[in-house]
Amino acid sequence: MAIPERFSNLPDYAFPRLRALLSGIEPGLKHGESPTVLTIGEPRHAMPDFVAGIMAANIEGFAKYPPNEGVPGLLSAIGDWLGGRYGLDVAPDRIMALNGTREGLFNAALALCPERKNGQRPAILIPNPFYQVYAVAAAAVQAEPVFVPATPETGNLPDYAALAPEVLDRTAIAYLCSPANPQGAIADRDYLEQLIALADRHDFLVFADECYSEIWRDAPPPGALAVATDMGLADRVVIFNSLSKRSNLPGLRSGFVAGSTANITQIRRLRAYAGAPLSLPTQAVSEAAWRDEAHVAVSRDLYRQKYEIADRVLGNVPGYRPIQGGFFLWLPVADGEDAAKTLWAQAGIQVLPGAYLSREVDGHNPGKGFIRVALVADAEQTEPALQRLRAVLYDGMTDGEG
Repeated sequence: MAIPERFSNLPDYAFPRLRALLSGIEPGLKHGESPTVLTIGEPRHAMPDFVAGIMAANIEGFAKYPPNEGVPGLLSAIGDWLGGRYGLDVAPDRIMALNGTREGLFNAALALCPERKNGQRPAILIPNPFYQVYAVAAAAVQAEPVFVPATPETGNLPDYAALAPEVLDRTAIAYLCSPANPQGAIADRDYLEQLIALADRHDFLVFADECYSEIWRDAPPPGALAVATDMGLADRVVIFNSLSKRSNLPGLRSGFVAGSTANITQIRRLRAYAGAPLSLPTQAVSEAAWRDEAHVAVSRDLYRQKYEIADRVLGNVPGYRPIQGGFFLWLPVADGEDAAKTLWAQAGIQVLPGAYLSREVDGHNPGKGFIRVALVADAEQTEPALQRLRAVLYDGMTDGEG
């Protein structure tokens, strides 16, 4: 049976690859120790205490079809949150509820990427390393994925302006994640202004993945839509956010997309045919979560404690960069796969090889020399795990090397 060629070059997803890599290796554990899994970005802080009560109070909603774009109360809550967080005035028709951001990051490309751009095959710009849905979205619309290094040399953010003008002129969409997954870098206002101006000059859209926006060290990251609005270019930006990281509700599968009326109209139109709306009980919980900041502040303080632990344990490791936002350490190693196997065999710790989050371009994979470590466990588990990680991978290095 024939299969679509457009998906034929997709590598296996990161987590099946990791399982295969570690298959047959016994975890190296001392008596009484348990395996420590620091691979998946699944928050483990307590979810808000109001979730169960609101879900129960709205349980009859499972017997009804929900509105595809989101109930008015949820859209209003998201709009109010955007106003309080960024000073934006976003009407409900510029917002749509999502089953988490992954759905939106994929489907928005289907809705908004043209078949041709300036008479050529369109390009979609993707930071490298990256959240893998960006690449499959490009494949689905048969655009050319252009993987742009996001490395320490570029501040761990992609330098899209360095691309050739002929590439930018056929670009339809540029993905950006800030705070970045996996590197934890934050795009500041100056970076966003330059990117949005570039998008306007070359007539493309910026898809801003902001699902880690509420987990930060020192100051809240600027929002791409807010910057674009101040520039008079709100139609150039589409933003995506969710309750998975912000509210420790990854299983709720609840997020949103927001942008200009024209862009959201196109996304809503496609989703009316192919989308799966959130259940009414889920939307009720989501509305309450977007209206409450107390639980977000508590969770953020817990992440800051783990930032401090990581700085203390790993701060003098050559190439270590403190997390600015999100909850991933992006640690330098000689080879990510070798480091992952060694950590599992000698310390019973699972981490993700950075190459599994990147693509090889011109013979180089920018994630090969890194591992991603998710700081999702509590502080009491995190500190000894990082101590063991350091002992296996880094002890013996001298301060100031590299």
